[in-house]
Amino acid sequence: MTDPSGVLVLDREQTRAASPPDAVLAAVRTALIAISRGDVSAPARVAARSTHGLLGAMPGYVPQLGLSAKLVSVFPAGGHRGIVAHFDADTGRLLAVMDAETITAVRTAATATAAMLALARPDAARFAVIGTGAQARAQLAFAAAMESAELMIGARDQAKAEDLLSDLPTGSATGIEAAVKAADVVFCCTSARRPVLRRSWLADGAHLSSVGGSDGPEFDAETLRASSLFVEWPGAVTEPPPAGAWELQDTDPAAATLIGAVLDGRHPGRRSPADLTLFKSTGHAALDVAAAAVAYKQAREHGLGITVDL
Repeated sequence: MTDPSGVLVLDREQTRAASPPDAVLAAVRTALIAISRGDVSAPARVAARSTHGLLGAMPGYVPQLGLSAKLVSVFPAGGHRGIVAHFDADTGRLLAVMDAETITAVRTAATATAAMLALARPDAARFAVIGTGAQARAQLAFAAAMESAELMIGARDQAKAEDLLSDLPTGSATGIEAAVKAADVVFCCTSARRPVLRRSWLADGAHLSSVGGSDGPEFDAETLRASSLFVEWPGAVTEPPPAGAWELQDTDPAAATLIGAVLDGRHPGRRSPADLTLFKSTGHAALDVAAAAVAYKQAREHGLGITVDL
C-alpha cells in the first residue's frame, strides 16, 4: 500500500496501468470544455532548443481536475521523454511524479477520440491510423474499443504496421494513400516534417485528426482550405511552433472553432454529411492535467507506485 503522505512516483508501466481510456476520455472532455470557457490557467508552451531537439515546459490548472506541470524532451531519436508533476491545487503540495511519454500518448489519443466522436459522421465505421510510433499505438487502443470499427494502419514501413496489428483482434495494414482513401475517419499520428497526406485522398464527409507534426506539417494546404477547422485552444493558430501548429500559421483565427465549444453544445460542429472536418491538435497543458489527475487517483486507489520524501 502506498503512503498518502509521501510523493507518489509512477514508472512507465504503472502510469499506463493507472490510465484507463474511458476515465481519461471523460477527464479530457472536461478539460477541453474548460479551455473553451476560459476557465483554465495555462501559459503557452515554452521550449529550450538544443542542436538535436527541444525541452518543453507546460504547467496548467483546470478546475475540478487539479494542477500539474509537464517537462518533456522532444527528440527525433527519443520520442517524448520526461515527467509530469501533479500538485494539490489547494495547498501546492507535490502529490505525484509520473511518466510524461505515457501521459502525452494517452491524453492525445483521448483528445483526438473526443473530437472524432463530436465531429465524425454517425455512420463512420472505417478508421485509419497513420503512423507506427507510440502515438499511433495509443490511438489504436482507443479505436479498437469502438464497436464495429474497421481498423486500418497506413504506414511507409509495412513491417512496423504488421507489428502493431499483432496487438489488435482485427485490422489490416497498407500504404498511407490507400488507407486514407478507404477511411471515414483518419487519425494522423506521425513525426512528419512535410505533408504525409493530400486533400485528394480524403473522401467527402471524412473526418481528419492530426496530432503529430511537431517539426513540420502533416497535411497539405489544400486540406486545410477544404475543411471546417477545430482546435483545442486559440494559440494553435495564433502562436508560433512549438506551441502553435505548423499547418495553421497563416490561418485566420476566426476560421478555427474550439472543440470544447462543440462538446459543450455551444457550436454545432459538422455542418453536413459531406463536410470535411479537421481537428488539429497541438497539445495543451490542461490535457496533461486531466490525464495526471486520473493517473494519480487510480494509482492511489489501486496501490500503484512507490512513495518518496520530496
